[in-house]
Amino acid sequence: MKMTSFFALAALSTIALSASAADPAAKMGGATKYGTAGCGLGSIILGDKKGIMQIFAATTNGTSASQTFGITSGTSNCDDGGTNIQTAKGFVEANREALAKDIARGNGESLAALATIGGCSDTRTVGAALQKNYSSIFTSADATNAAVSDRVVSSMKSDASLSCARL
Repeated sequence: MKMTSFFALAALSTIALSASAADPAAKMGGATKYGTAGCGLGSIILGDKKGIMQIFAATTNGTSASQTFGITSGTSNCDDGGTNIQTAKGFVEANREALAKDIARGNGESLAALATIGGCSDTRTVGAALQKNYSSIFTSADATNAAVSDRVVSSMKSDASLSCARL
């Protein structure tokens, strides 16, 4: 057996084993509509079958670009299942530093992305509203990410003028 064939076989075996071991649905005891390869055409064809089948699902997703399109459009099993609030909170937590700067200025890329996640009608209005509430959102440097994300989402939800349809 050639050395390259050996390494290819070893890599494939490792991926197959790690895909089945890393299945979050199995660990949490829950069911998903797709496996570890994620949403996309591969999830529609193969579902949540475990092991090597997830490699085929991931390959299908990658070669068809269906996962990228599905995430963007909410198709191909890529819908968020009505969890936009959790998505918004996760975004705030992951981008806290950049978002704090953008909220302080009242505009910016991370603020625009948050407004899009929330389905808000006008990014500038969201920026102005959150800027006005900056001191009540970022109460201290020690505030937890969860507390900050709760306050950001609450501010967006409670202001009807923002028209955040997905929150």
